[in-house]
Amino acid sequence: MNISLIAAISNNLVIGHNNKIPWYLPEDLKWFKKNTINKSVIMGRLTWESIKKPLPMRKNIVISSNEIKIEGIIWANSISNAIISAKNSQEIMVIGGSKIYKKMLFYANKLYLTHIDIDITGDSYFPEYTLYPDWKILFKKKNIKNIKNPYNYSFEILSR
Repeated sequence: MNISLIAAISNNLVIGHNNKIPWYLPEDLKWFKKNTINKSVIMGRLTWESIKKPLPMRKNIVISSNEIKIEGIIWANSISNAIISAKNSQEIMVIGGSKIYKKMLFYANKLYLTHIDIDITGDSYFPEYTLYPDWKILFKKKNIKNIKNPYNYSFEILSR
């Protein structure tokens, strides 16, 4: 079983502000959908609260100390129980937030990152994954801002 983290991050590793994504980048949303569809997604409670509904065509697993009873959501009270809930998945996609990313980075063998060329104020950050030198770039594609996507950005897949 592969455990992957998927995130859009600014130059200063911001992923959120006030429980919202601080930018709108349609191509990143397509990238996210393409790479998470038909997979198990694991998220923390705050990420779940920002999404507000189960992501379609995915097994939605929410980690929270408080039980969640919502159709389309599997509640897990720990990371290990979340992984057990996704045991039949070839690849588990961790979709946030910062506390879950930080805890799951140790277990991850793949990162799907959208690097957004902006320094922005935020209160939620992606962990310093570059402190682990064993990540190797499998894929990288740079994209230039346009009318629909107001920032330069790149997609990157790393593996270890």
